Amino acid sequence: MSPEYATPGSVRSAAELNEKIRALWRRAGGTLSAQERVEYELLVVEWATAIRGEVIEAA
Repeated sequence: MSPEYATPGSVRSAAELNEKIRALWRRAGGTLSAQERVEYELLVVEWATAIRGEVIEAA
């Protein structure tokens, strides 16, 4: 697994994850390979978790 992937239980901010997602799309030129798609999906799941955590923390 790439070092770009988070280890279970790691905590990255939604902003950091959003930037990683944007950078992935820039590197890919708008078309993701199969491996990039897997990375994208993992980042999006982690981003969604981070967003939920930030919303709960703000409440």
